[in-house]
Amino acid sequence: MATFPKTNRLCSSICKLLLKQTKILEGNRAFVLQRGLRTTPVIHQNPQGQEQGNGTPSKSNMKNNKGETKKQNLLNLSETFLNPGEFYNACVGLGIDYFTGVPDSLLKDFCAYVTANAPEGKHLIAANEGNAVALASGYHLATGKHSMVYLQNSGLGNIVNPIMSLTSQSVYSIPMLLFIGWRGEPGKRDEPQHSTQGQSTPGLLAALGIPFQPLPDYQEGAEQALLTAKHYMKKANAPYALLVKRQIFSPYKLPKTGEPQFPLNREGALKVIVDCLGNKDVVISTTGMTSRELFEYRVTKDMGHEKDFLTVGSMGHASTIALGIALQKPKRQVFCLDGDGAAIMHLGSMATIGQNGPANLKHVIINNGAHDSVGGQPSDARNHDTFSFVKIAEGCGYKQAFSATTEEEIKTAITAMRSMEGPVLLEIKAEKGHRKQLGRPTRTPLQNKEDFMHFLAIG
Repeated sequence: MATFPKTNRLCSSICKLLLKQTKILEGNRAFVLQRGLRTTPVIHQNPQGQEQGNGTPSKSNMKNNKGETKKQNLLNLSETFLNPGEFYNACVGLGIDYFTGVPDSLLKDFCAYVTANAPEGKHLIAANEGNAVALASGYHLATGKHSMVYLQNSGLGNIVNPIMSLTSQSVYSIPMLLFIGWRGEPGKRDEPQHSTQGQSTPGLLAALGIPFQPLPDYQEGAEQALLTAKHYMKKANAPYALLVKRQIFSPYKLPKTGEPQFPLNREGALKVIVDCLGNKDVVISTTGMTSRELFEYRVTKDMGHEKDFLTVGSMGHASTIALGIALQKPKRQVFCLDGDGAAIMHLGSMATIGQNGPANLKHVIINNGAHDSVGGQPSDARNHDTFSFVKIAEGCGYKQAFSATTEEEIKTAITAMRSMEGPVLLEIKAEKGHRKQLGRPTRTPLQNKEDFMHFLAIG
């Protein structure tokens, strides 16, 4: 396997630079600016309550004040957050007035604010990150203005082609602000797939020729970062990136809307599905809450996890993984448990399945009309009157496609699907939302892979 020592050293150097604390000295007072933490100078006072000129306590009170100083230092240490509305207004004030992208958990509060408050025609949640770059490019071509493309760093792979062949200075030279949630930031504990992405993020941006900086967690610093980005985009006619670390924004909840009411949420539907499966049936579950809920339900039922391949990353690719398995294991029933946002992200896979899918492939999409794992922002599939996975599947060549909403309908459908000639699709319309106490898989991806491959081999 080829190695790239220079690139690895570059990534390591960039990460060390970004993680290094910045110390600012103001006279005898030291400020330390860290992610999420700000300190204010401690002012020592004499017994009469008057501040001493050099900020140093008198000798007679040094011992008495020692404990108070430590306490005051702790009190002065406060966590700061950016207000989503103020940051949005700062963007618009600089002429960055169009927003598009794929929601991310680190950006969920800002994305929620944009979803609720951006004027009509100024915000569009894209199918995938590459589409968002294309949308922002179209907006610039039509108006000459700059857009923000928001995404999780796991979506960097989806933007590589349009960044290199569309927005690059050597091609069409199109500016835009990339607003990237930095999951797996070095030094922060995260899931394996995010840690891998987080370590590589600075190097990937450097390789793409995109200048970047972490977004400060206070308004003045954030506005300065936006000014830097705006200046670069105007001068270079090229993308600029801001990396958003964990817990930068203060909470903002999406207002409730008059959405359709369904009897089951995703977890409820998933339990019904699992209870209907056979002992040798194979399950490939999509990323996010679906795989987490599946793992927990197996624990609750003391079932083991060898039957399930948990697609912890690779959003939108679960159905194609299932296709690859089904083609090689024609005697096993292969069930893909998909989500609406994931299915839409790489909708072309349904055409591949419809035209090439074997009889043993059964595709189940739990459609709650939301990007539920990253904040609940709406997906295009929420419009049940105008959007239908059933019709898409039929148009792509699936042998059969139907929908269900109730527990009994799901039971009947899953039982029937096991004996149907596939590929077959079941769309389950469900309520959005998940348990706050939902855990994460306790087995590593490598352990999951080994157990799953052994299960496939013995069947």
